[in-house]
Amino acid sequence: MKKNESSLTSLISAFGRAYHSKYDSPKIFDDYIACQFISNEEFSAISNNMINGVQFFNGDIKQRFKDDPEEILKWITQVQLSPTPLARSAYCEQILSNEIKLGVQQYVILGAGLDSFSFRYPELKDLLQIFEVDHPATQKFKKERLKEAKLNVPSNLNFVPMDFTTKFSHQDLGKRGFQNKKTFFSLLGVSYYLTKEQNTALINHLFENAPPGSSIVFDYADEQLFKEKGMSNRVENMVKMAAASGEPMKSSFTYNEIENILEKSGLLIYEHLSPTKIDKLFFNNRTDYLTAFETIHYIHAVKK
Repeated sequence: MKKNESSLTSLISAFGRAYHSKYDSPKIFDDYIACQFISNEEFSAISNNMINGVQFFNGDIKQRFKDDPEEILKWITQVQLSPTPLARSAYCEQILSNEIKLGVQQYVILGAGLDSFSFRYPELKDLLQIFEVDHPATQKFKKERLKEAKLNVPSNLNFVPMDFTTKFSHQDLGKRGFQNKKTFFSLLGVSYYLTKEQNTALINHLFENAPPGSSIVFDYADEQLFKEKGMSNRVENMVKMAAASGEPMKSSFTYNEIENILEKSGLLIYEHLSPTKIDKLFFNNRTDYLTAFETIHYIHAVKK
């Protein structure tokens, strides 16, 4: 496994999606390509690390399933790791599918990590230009993974190495073929690691040259992020894990704060999904441990 921290973060996220694709039913979001990004040895190593670290997540679960490590892994993955990445990706791609029908020609994925959208939708290669924007080290790691998995880069996929959290560059996007056309942006699993000022500046920069009708889907943490413990302390665990990894969560928002930030950038909220709505839409009637994560909301906003 690579030592690069960004790569490790991407790998853990891909692990959660791969586990869901392999073992969970019904599927919330079937990222069957994620399995190709992780070797069997890595999948086993991550699984063992999670099982051996169950005490951090929940001591009672360690005792209850002490003779069933697979159930421990299932519990950790479904309770702690998977709910938000699965549901937000499913929601984002539902919105994108509709936006393509409405004329979107470009898709910008901010913090793409080991995203697999372009590989799962080869039929869009002549309809949609895709721009993956991420830290150069993470993109280097992904290209290595693609080579190891013998996956050819689709002709409509463009890599844009950029630390967009400090400075977003339309010039760098333009060098990769980005044009002044109706665009869909995704910003998933990023906003809570930025300050409120950084979030405001980023959204403003994204849309300063985007034509009307362009839109964004992003997730954000509400004002209870640093107070709410969540089911089996999973919200508190998420905050602690982020701090321990050297990437602390920095911001949470009220709905009015989000609305004001978007308004200043010329955006209107088209849809807001609270944790309750997310649970009803994506986790209803399940018989496993998967439920919507407390404190995490999804927004679809459109430029006026």
